[in-house]
Amino acid sequence: MSNIENNPAVGKSWDEVERELFTPEEIAESDLRVALIGEIIKARHEKGISQKKLEEMSGVKQPVIARMERGSTSPQLDTVLKVLNSLGKTLAVVPLEQNSTK
Repeated sequence: MSNIENNPAVGKSWDEVERELFTPEEIAESDLRVALIGEIIKARHEKGISQKKLEEMSGVKQPVIARMERGSTSPQLDTVLKVLNSLGKTLAVVPLEQNSTK
C-alpha cells in the first residue's frame, strides 16, 4: 500500500466503503449493469451512430437511451434487447467467472 492509502486523514478507499454499504450480490449486480451499458455505448460508438440515430433504428426514444447510458434508469429487458438488436448485438446467458479477489 502507498503512504496515501495508509494515511488515516485520507479516509477509506471506495472499495472499502462499497463493501461496507452493499452486499456482494448488490456489487455483482451493479458491476454487470455497468458492463452491459458500457458494451452498448461501445457498440454505438463503434458504429459511429448518435443516440438519435439509434432511436430511429430501435424505436427506443433518444431520452430513454441517454438515461440508460448515464445509468440513471434501469431499463426494461425488452428495451435493452431492442437497442442491442439494432446494434447487431444480443444477450447471452453464460456462467459467471469466479473471481477470487473479491
